[in-house]
Amino acid sequence: MNHNLTAYIKRYIDISLDGDAHFQSYLKIKELGKKEYLLQEGNLCTSRYFVTRGCLRLYYIDPKGNEQIIHFGIENWWITDYDSLINNTPSRIYIQAIEPTEVLELRESDLAEIYRKVPGTERLFRIVMERTYIAIQKRMEYMFSLSSEEMYRTFIKANPKFVQRVPQYMLASYLGITPEYLSALRKEH
Repeated sequence: MNHNLTAYIKRYIDISLDGDAHFQSYLKIKELGKKEYLLQEGNLCTSRYFVTRGCLRLYYIDPKGNEQIIHFGIENWWITDYDSLINNTPSRIYIQAIEPTEVLELRESDLAEIYRKVPGTERLFRIVMERTYIAIQKRMEYMFSLSSEEMYRTFIKANPKFVQRVPQYMLASYLGITPEYLSALRKEH
């Protein structure tokens, strides 16, 4: 059993030891090397992933051929392509390991059974979705209302670990600025 996942679950729901063990029995460990893909454009996303170690990026390629990073995933975060997963359509995104990474895979086909057999798990995933939506909403608000410098400062204040773990060009993509401008901002701090 993964104790970090147990602690994560217990932050949001009451779960018995048996319920936790049953829930975790559905999970499959996946190891990814640096730059290895968890999901690629055109493939169907069939799982949700809980990051136990490492760092992932979720991105798409825009019409000009540029990578646009939408989201990162680090330890104790869930990551997936919800559009492909829920709508059963080919993915338009990539999920790639930035560093050696381990995830716990939860297949969507098992979720209804888990909801029936493990009380509270449906509530857990509702909370995960709400928190994901809030994070996206805040990011959009920041992108529309803050200057690039304010957005960078807000991001590093809220996520200091990312600055050390994520390459500068990826952080720039996520913030919607050029790597050169990000370099200039970092020199000022």
